Amino acid sequence: SERKRSTRKKKDPNAPKRSLSAYMFFANENRDIVRAENPGISFGQVGKLLGEKWKALGADEKVPYENKADADKKRYEKEKAEYAKR
Repeated sequence: SERKRSTRKKKDPNAPKRSLSAYMFFANENRDIVRAENPGISFGQVGKLLGEKWKALGADEKVPYENKADADKKRYEKEKAEYAKR
């Protein structure tokens, strides 16, 4: 019996990139710092440490990242609207 292969729609390379979350801005900014503090650490461990650091941050410390995320969300919505017009 042959299995049906589900064909996924190819993603348009011209489509706007999804917006990043506040956590992703934090992770991108701190990834190299975590790697430098923990040489030889695995990829998964880096993510785990970043998650712990993020949880340990106070609400006021998250504000700059949340502001970046809001700005990026607005950018994405605008680009998505422009893209949809085509």
